[in-house]
Amino acid sequence: MSYTPSDYSKAPQFIQDFVFYLLTIKGRSKLTVENYYLDLRSFFRFMMVRRKMVPSDTPPEQIDISTLDFSIVQSITLTDIYAYFNALATDGDGIKTRSRKASAIRGFFRYYYNITQKLDSNPAENLELPNDRNTLPHFLTLEQSFDLLSSLDPESKHYARDFCILTLFLNCGMRLSELVGLNLSSIRENTLTVLGKGNKERMIYLNPTCLDAISAYLPHRQEVKKVLDKEALFLNPQGKRLGQRSVQKIVTDALARAGLSGQGLSTHKLRHTAATMMYQYGEVDLRVLQEILGHANLNTTQIYTHVSDRQKESAMNSNPIAAYGKRKKKG
Repeated sequence: MSYTPSDYSKAPQFIQDFVFYLLTIKGRSKLTVENYYLDLRSFFRFMMVRRKMVPSDTPPEQIDISTLDFSIVQSITLTDIYAYFNALATDGDGIKTRSRKASAIRGFFRYYYNITQKLDSNPAENLELPNDRNTLPHFLTLEQSFDLLSSLDPESKHYARDFCILTLFLNCGMRLSELVGLNLSSIRENTLTVLGKGNKERMIYLNPTCLDAISAYLPHRQEVKKVLDKEALFLNPQGKRLGQRSVQKIVTDALARAGLSGQGLSTHKLRHTAATMMYQYGEVDLRVLQEILGHANLNTTQIYTHVSDRQKESAMNSNPIAAYGKRKKKG
């Protein structure tokens, strides 16, 4: 199928740079890049209306984004992105269309946060969209979780810290922003106070493994010569609070050593892993799981029942006795 590609020179420089990165470095097809461009153009047209840069009744096709500079990118929050997807849903866009647009937005912000490092944070890091029954969260199996924890080098200078980080992710189901925001005062005996979305606090009970990991790490934290962020639980070698990008690298490196890279896994997938393990092995009530994860809506937590249903179905179909019927027909 032939198509007429857009004139990327009419786009802001920050979109042009991302487009050329996709074409030249990532080697994406021209059609894929074209779709990414159109989705980003749609998003930034919405942002111009939301920022009152054009009248709200301006037809989208008449909104010129070419004059935008990078300051609008720096101003965007997760709330802005959700507002965009709410508008798409109101206009009748289906889940698959919104998921495609989410891929473009995630890729765009990942490029400016991880690759060029022009952003101090990634507003799309924890972007979640409604899933249909066929779209399930990606998570580690129990064996892969053990492999991930075992991948860390006990001789490493930061072993205790990194092991503690992975342990909390896999056991508590925290978001990345929640983990880096932990303070020493967040720990009270066998509980952890987490500051979640909307500055809402929630309490998580720590199991013995988490308590042991924290106890093992704290003496190493005291070895940091000059602590600048005295309240922060996790510190970098300079004594400052460990940032999101550093935690992402710790997780990415551990996944690579465990042979789990290239599977779309991330810090957020460790959150999915914790939730799945609690639901499958702990027989946790769905509303309890909702409170642990800090979900505002029970429908978001409901996805883990679908994961369990899928695995039950797979277990039934994998029973070798299930082949008896086929064997009988052949006979």
